[in-house]
Amino acid sequence: MTTGSTAGPVSIKEVAAQAGVSPGTVSNVLNRPHKVAARTRSRVEQVISELGFVRHGSASTLRAGHSRTIGLSLTDISDPFCTGVAAGVEATASERGYAVILGNSAGDRAREERNLRVFAEQRVRGLIITPSGDDPRRLDVVRERGIHVVLVDHQVRRPDQCWVAVDDFSGGHMAAGHLMAAGATRLAYVTGPLAIRRCRDRGRGAAHAIGAAGQDTGAALQVVEVPAMNAAAGRQAAETLLAGHDLPDAIFCANDALALGLLRGLLGGGVRVPEDVALIGHDDVDLSAASAVSLSSIRRPTGRLGRVATELLIDECENPETHAHRQIVFRPELVPRGSTRAM
Repeated sequence: MTTGSTAGPVSIKEVAAQAGVSPGTVSNVLNRPHKVAARTRSRVEQVISELGFVRHGSASTLRAGHSRTIGLSLTDISDPFCTGVAAGVEATASERGYAVILGNSAGDRAREERNLRVFAEQRVRGLIITPSGDDPRRLDVVRERGIHVVLVDHQVRRPDQCWVAVDDFSGGHMAAGHLMAAGATRLAYVTGPLAIRRCRDRGRGAAHAIGAAGQDTGAALQVVEVPAMNAAAGRQAAETLLAGHDLPDAIFCANDALALGLLRGLLGGGVRVPEDVALIGHDDVDLSAASAVSLSSIRRPTGRLGRVATELLIDECENPETHAHRQIVFRPELVPRGSTRAM
């Protein structure tokens, strides 16, 4: 097989001739690879590599009015939840012939707005976003530019909007129920800012589980709000609880980062986990099973969230007339480990 010459850029027609297919098939391999048989796609991709073909992205973007790119805006790329979502988005986008441009808002509204402007300038085909606020109407400006939007971890009541989320109320309910089943009656909920919806929903779920257990159980819930959702804030919560007169016998943390920081603070203060205090987190990050005391947690299917969100977005982009908007809620899963053994 011949290699590309230095006479000029290799064309789609040259790739097609070398691979023994039509130019349309080469275009499908580049733009809609899932529609091409695996053997044919492999042959065309091999020729593309050997000839050194590079698609003129800016030209195709100008013709179409958009690119085969997806904007992904996340609230905190260091958060394992966001990392898992991003992995699912990238894998599915790649399978469908799309590239992903990542923007990290760090929970800052102004930074998120700047990222959205960059996405528009890059003529992204669609946007997947974990919004930094509770007002999704500001995304209408993005839609007016012809950019389709799918929300992740954010539920809204509008039938023309696709979103995927996990039932955080159920997650909180599971966590508190598990702690009470282990014999806990004095529970604490350590949470990041209650302005964050998932923090509120998980707390509401925990409170509902305690209320449903009945007054004769004597169960009560203390809420400890800290300014962040990281390990440092968890250690701060441990200091607050250790300074109190009556340490709870079980603690539910709004995420695993808080729980792991809290665990370190409790152990450093001479508190045994779970003998003195049972502990459960939320999200089931990789470090949970490897901590000094393996951490019980509530698992969220982060990769699946990213994959499903991407499938919904691409379907809306490619089939806008027939696309049916969907709102999908996934149920979390209890993962019991050493930190909640029966007390």
